[in-house]
Amino acid sequence: MNTAQVKEYAKRCGADLVGIASMDRFEGAPKQADPRYIFPDARAMIVMGFRIFRGCLRGIEEGTFFIAYSSMGYAGINTIYQPVVLWNFCKFLEDEGYEAVPIPNNFSWTNSFGELNPKWSRPVSPEKPAPDVFVHLRIAAFCAGLGEIGYSKMFLSPQFGPRQRLAAVLTDAPLEPDALFEGKICDRCMLCARDCTGKAIPVDRTVKVKVAGRTLEWADIDFDICSKYFCGASKEYNPFMVSPEDEAGFKGDKASQYKLPPQNGYGRALEGARGCIRACMMHLEQEGRITNRFKEPFRRHQPWKL
Repeated sequence: MNTAQVKEYAKRCGADLVGIASMDRFEGAPKQADPRYIFPDARAMIVMGFRIFRGCLRGIEEGTFFIAYSSMGYAGINTIYQPVVLWNFCKFLEDEGYEAVPIPNNFSWTNSFGELNPKWSRPVSPEKPAPDVFVHLRIAAFCAGLGEIGYSKMFLSPQFGPRQRLAAVLTDAPLEPDALFEGKICDRCMLCARDCTGKAIPVDRTVKVKVAGRTLEWADIDFDICSKYFCGASKEYNPFMVSPEDEAGFKGDKASQYKLPPQNGYGRALEGARGCIRACMMHLEQEGRITNRFKEPFRRHQPWKL
């Protein structure tokens, strides 16, 4: 078994993108986010990308069919398709005599997104982080050479731009790492910030982290606002908000207060990632900065607004 065979098999299992990171690229990661604590003897991390169909956004663009993105483009990838790919791929590694630790994108993101939360868990020994270790999959994808993190904090690949979900596998197989991505996809057009319905992407505040010898920078996202507007807090972009009670459901801090219940455990995505995916996608397609191209432009008429 060699590196090329491993990557080819991952694609045969159903991954659209496959990259390999060496574990030293995670040096300096916060203890609570360092995958080496999950599998100390791992020699590589295999990161996979699963495309979001552009057509999953079509009904939201037209204002007539909202469920495809949150079901097929979100929950369907993370909770159905992606785990099956990981199951089959990890069996391949085990059959070759190597251990494989699947890291899907379908768990509850415990410990407040990587910060130690004493109300949730505690370390089993002083030298270890508390469970569960949070793996920043977008940083992992960067370390595996699959692309870059854009200004919106969305991971951008040269194939699909912002249209993919990510998963990873830790293994002790001796695999050759891919080179870090040297291209440039995000051109700081700021359309993601302009078109975000909740204005959750600031143009004047950023976050910087050092990863694998590179400095990565993205907007300091207001995730509370992002979550609410993603699920439909804007009266101008939520046709399901038909009563004062519906609007009141977005004034609290918890997702359970939003009007519509989650779809397969995921928010209903009524905002349709208007800035961070749709605006970004259309710009990158128009500028020819991604390779997955279409015969017709995505936006073909004036966008709707209530």
